[in-house]
Amino acid sequence: MKMNHHYGELKASYLFVDIAHKVAAYQEAHPEKEIIRLGIGDVTQPLAKCVVTAMQDAAAEMGTKEGFHGYGPEQGYPFLKQAIQGYYAGRGTQLAEDEIFISDGAKSDLANVLGLFDVDNTVLVPDPVYPTYVDDNVTDGRKIIYGRTSQENGFLGMPDDSVKADIIYICSPNNPTGAAYTREQLKAWVDYAKKNNAVILYDAAYECFITDPALARSIFEVEGARECAIEICSFSKIAGFTGTRCGYTVVPKELEREGMNINKLWLRRQTTKFNGVPYVVQRAAAAVFTESGMAEIQQNLDYYRKNAKVIADALDECGVWYCGGKNSPYIWLRCPGNMKSWEFFDWLLENCGVVGTPGVGFGECGEGYFRLTAFGDAEKTKTAAERIKADEKAYFQSLQQSGKWRHIWRVAGQYSNISIFDVESNEELHQLLMSLPLFPYMHIEVMALCRHPSSLHADDR
Repeated sequence: MKMNHHYGELKASYLFVDIAHKVAAYQEAHPEKEIIRLGIGDVTQPLAKCVVTAMQDAAAEMGTKEGFHGYGPEQGYPFLKQAIQGYYAGRGTQLAEDEIFISDGAKSDLANVLGLFDVDNTVLVPDPVYPTYVDDNVTDGRKIIYGRTSQENGFLGMPDDSVKADIIYICSPNNPTGAAYTREQLKAWVDYAKKNNAVILYDAAYECFITDPALARSIFEVEGARECAIEICSFSKIAGFTGTRCGYTVVPKELEREGMNINKLWLRRQTTKFNGVPYVVQRAAAAVFTESGMAEIQQNLDYYRKNAKVIADALDECGVWYCGGKNSPYIWLRCPGNMKSWEFFDWLLENCGVVGTPGVGFGECGEGYFRLTAFGDAEKTKTAAERIKADEKAYFQSLQQSGKWRHIWRVAGQYSNISIFDVESNEELHQLLMSLPLFPYMHIEVMALCRHPSSLHADDR
């Protein structure tokens, strides 16, 4: 017997498993401390009433001879597919019913769709990004190249004509950075894919958080995307189905490679390897797109948006750089004081009792950054924000109380400060300045001072 040795190329454990172990160890050592979790992107608000009612009605229906449903269509019941059609049409995007395939979530379809493509294809994955994109291809043995992003380009990578890729992952709004592409930016990716005969796997799991009309909520809002893209979406975030499990994949009929129609291939794959999503779950999902459903869903989404604003406001007050928080439930922040991602994880847990996600867990370009999620409880999110602000203020004041930071003055009419530090050496001053949250973005001029022998004062009043 032979094993798939590509599994041996995976990292020893999944990112969130490492986090769980660290938090469990800390909690065991400090049982008295309340830990606030803003790390994993799981929702906390209950399902909307209309969703629960639809699920209950469907369950009751299943208990009758007339209403019982056995095996359903593997690609999904027409009533749910038509509801999704209407959802897209409301945003100006037309889909055929048989282009929509219902699944048990985006994560599984993102992996399963790879079965349509040969392992010799080269995959382009943005960095940083959701780790399963990488793991799905590592276990298949595909070559992976990384589209590196940074603070300088807003963590939105753009096509590089010197790079040839066959499968392209795009997540917008991005997990973990919260950055989202405009239609113009996505058009550049569509043009690149068509030029390279590539296929875009577009993860739209967070499209429901977009409120800026300049940003695309679907790749199919872009001209030419139907010839080069597959869109994968989920009910997990829009409707809180993380524990209920339902999603969908859109495969346009125009999408063909090597004379093979990918829509037909996906239909064949689903009917062979998938028995469909439970009837009661699909009824619940369809209720999301009713008038009352959308109103209730928006209440939950607004709840998370307010959480994001609370976190963002706290970071603004502390002077910490971040992106996301708007059009996204994730806040992607620069670790203060040039800390490494895991170093900041430990610091935040120890000093504030708050759990986030180290940016390096999403790729090399995530080192030095950190993800916080808005999916937590509102009161706990406020508490976490207050703890972060309080700790930051306490740190600032401790430097002053210790005598190391003697004075800070604002230059009148300028966004500029003059500070007086009392330190023993250049090295001590360097380390102190590096610990400041805004150090990476400061222009600093240092002037060494010593007391003049003719001074009448023994201090620096």
